Amino acid sequence: MTQMLTRCEWRGMAGDPLYEAYHDTEWGVPEYDSRALWEKLVLDGFQAGLAWITILRKREAFRAAFDNFDPEKVARYGEADRARLMADAGIVRSNAKIDAAIDSARIYLQMQARGEDFSEFCWGFVGGKPIQNRWAAFGDVPAKTELAETVSKALKARGFKFVGPVIVYAWMQATGLVNDHFTCCFRHDQVKGLVR
Repeated sequence: MTQMLTRCEWRGMAGDPLYEAYHDTEWGVPEYDSRALWEKLVLDGFQAGLAWITILRKREAFRAAFDNFDPEKVARYGEADRARLMADAGIVRSNAKIDAAIDSARIYLQMQARGEDFSEFCWGFVGGKPIQNRWAAFGDVPAKTELAETVSKALKARGFKFVGPVIVYAWMQATGLVNDHFTCCFRHDQVKGLVR
């Protein structure tokens, strides 16, 4: 007899293999790799005004279009690359979001050149350890927090765009800076156990 897993109650996830796999294996897992944190921030920026599942379904196309989110390659993008990206039906085609992604690669590299590691910058906001929340249901989870507003301001001060506090909080949840799996979800305690 197969045991049913209790998951977070995300709208549209039940029965969607891609969405369930993302929830079960990736969302909320602490991410310490600078490049991966940056990629996820860029993708969350593309999500603005859209459902995450839209970006998740296009993620491999995004990776192909943006040279697997190699900041050094993306930072060198010029007008021909912008035109190529705007013509790519596999991604979200928005001039403002594409420009923000290219600019963010340049900012990421500028931070690196100043000796500022992106992972250390991100994890510094939570003291190097994920915040362990204990939400019981969807309605308990805030869209943003004071900490997300602080992180948003810090990112904007460096020149990042599409990093408002709601987007930043979604990114913090996705990258495990906060553990927002519901307490009834089988992943809550598993993710809590992944703390370094």
